[in-house]
Amino acid sequence: MRAERGTAVTDASTVRHSALRSSLGLIVGKAAQTGAGFAFWVVAARATSDREVGLTTAAVAAVMICTQLAVLGAGSAVIVAVGRGEPPARVLDAAFAIVGVAGTVLALGYLVLTSAVTPDTASASVLFWLTFLVAAVSGTLVIVLDQALVALGRGASATLRYALGGGVSLGAAALVAWQAHGASADVLMACWTLGTTVACVVGAVQLRRLVGYRPRPSLRPTRGRPLLAMGIPLQLLTLTERAPGLVLPLLLAHTVSPEAAAYWYPAWMMAWAAYTAPTLMGIVQFSEGVRDPDRLVSTTWASLRWSLAVGGLAAAVLVVLAHPLLSLLGERYADSSADALRWLAAGLVPYAVLQAYNAVCRARGHYAEAIVVGVTLGVALCASSLSAADRGASAMALAWLVVLSIGAAAVGLRLVAVLRRVTRDAR
Repeated sequence: MRAERGTAVTDASTVRHSALRSSLGLIVGKAAQTGAGFAFWVVAARATSDREVGLTTAAVAAVMICTQLAVLGAGSAVIVAVGRGEPPARVLDAAFAIVGVAGTVLALGYLVLTSAVTPDTASASVLFWLTFLVAAVSGTLVIVLDQALVALGRGASATLRYALGGGVSLGAAALVAWQAHGASADVLMACWTLGTTVACVVGAVQLRRLVGYRPRPSLRPTRGRPLLAMGIPLQLLTLTERAPGLVLPLLLAHTVSPEAAAYWYPAWMMAWAAYTAPTLMGIVQFSEGVRDPDRLVSTTWASLRWSLAVGGLAAAVLVVLAHPLLSLLGERYADSSADALRWLAAGLVPYAVLQAYNAVCRARGHYAEAIVVGVTLGVALCASSLSAADRGASAMALAWLVVLSIGAAAVGLRLVAVLRRVTRDAR
């Protein structure tokens, strides 16, 4: 055991599982979360109006944006620091303190802003303020928990926490739907937040049971500054990946209509279930690339193959069952979004290539290059999709697929060139 000022944590080398096991465990966990999330939106769609569902999806997207900003790259910095042999307890104490404060500040800032701009929406509710704040902080902590457990070789632990969190959220929504029809957006938001909170609590318990870590959050500059110096560039890269999908529902809800966001979001959420495979494979690829740089090339190709195999299977299911799955929310959702879901599912292949490229850039420290590529691609994705919004969700998704494919073709060529250079340098 390795101890530091009363905070024990098992040496990572004694508890590591294989990269494939961590990857598949993360994917199964996220699949459980996504399945429960889809069921949550099915219940929500039948419990209230399209407008309230649209407002809730916009709020959920806002929470996710806050978490992606608040994490400040702390999770990725944990992967780098632990991979380089730094004491895990000291790194985790600093990471959790930083993201806890940042999540609180950003959530409060968003709530103040939206209350001033749109005071007649759910943001005026005290319940909404409380649940949004809790969701943002717990969601940010969960991101760090995920990456900390990957760094410690225990990524497979995600299955339990996401299954429990998703189940609790779904159960709460079902209870609300059973008690009364026409639930407001703030009540639905409270149900969704409950699941995120449960996942966070379970993750903290797992971190203690699996590796002996007892949190003692610290905001000491000597600990926080190195973590931020490592993490912020990594997080900027992550934001280029996540921001387009998170920003688009907000833009639709506030510039087109809440109904447009309501029809787009289920298709995007279900497609994201397939995209989760390359996303999580990329995290483990990055972790292994830092821990064992000599195997970066083989790890990259293996991760890409598994991303395409696992994600491709999920995408094929979505293409075939798009209409039946969306009809669970109601026929208007199926009629509006089935083709959109098929186009988005087809984007699994280019998205996997993009994730493999970004993971290599993270492992090799090529942050600036990947950030420029990501920002350019993200702006193009949002602009093209919004320009097609007046023609419906299907036209938006087709525009998304075309732009994503063009971007993936370019980064794919760059990825091959980088890996060939790595192979030559190794020789």
